[in-house]
Amino acid sequence: MIFHLRYFRNDPKAYFVLNTRARSGINAGKAAPRKDKAMIDIRKFDTLGHANHGWLDARHHFSFADYYEPGRMGWGALRVWNDDAIAAQSGFPAHPHRDMEIITYVRSGAISHRDSMGNAGRTVAGDVQVMSAGTGVMHSEFNLEDEETTLFQIWIMPTQGGGNPGWGQREFPKADRSGRFVTLASGIEGDDDALPIRADARVAAATVEAGEKLAYDLGPGRHAYLVAAKGRIRVNGQDADPRDGIAIRDVGTIEVEALDDAELVLVDSL
Repeated sequence: MIFHLRYFRNDPKAYFVLNTRARSGINAGKAAPRKDKAMIDIRKFDTLGHANHGWLDARHHFSFADYYEPGRMGWGALRVWNDDAIAAQSGFPAHPHRDMEIITYVRSGAISHRDSMGNAGRTVAGDVQVMSAGTGVMHSEFNLEDEETTLFQIWIMPTQGGGNPGWGQREFPKADRSGRFVTLASGIEGDDDALPIRADARVAAATVEAGEKLAYDLGPGRHAYLVAAKGRIRVNGQDADPRDGIAIRDVGTIEVEALDDAELVLVDSL
């Protein structure tokens, strides 16, 4: 599977092609061969890739742009999870994508989107936008607010390439996901009340008060990647701090206990 990624350096008007090693990692993005042993790997926030361009302060959970880590090329169909802080009145000018499902979860502030299909929209904190790049699309994303915007941008490899590009957004009130996971975007049959993506994957979120517990059932052969946008959590007995990445496989039930009031985002994929 081939896609084209361009990323902006110090000047948001200047961009460069993703380095060859990371680009070749798209085909290597599937997880390592199975060992049929439960795995919960907590990847501390300070071990993530880091690039501060002034207008953009980014942490990369997986190899991306100048950050290359062979052991972090993806997790199942999940290829990119970027934790971005975008300065006020700045952002990404028009750039191309293809053959990728791109989900943007806004943590604070708002992001304004415009694309070559004629779509335009503003997605605010707690809400989600999805773009299926398909055969190719140009889009821009700007923080037009007078304050910093923070977000998770998540890229998932589609089940198959091609198809017409598409874009959508939805409100997901945090009160509706209090104490339970709510599906935000999905390509899994039965997840009808979610933004559609073209992948055998699900993006879910939950808010949990300190001391509360919740569970998520992970199907056989599937991979989960969990991040607490805020709050300390305990996952199957292991403690994690806010914005740590938690890679999980071969665990039938993911049990999460909130040590603080917490906001969770999870990707479940093959």
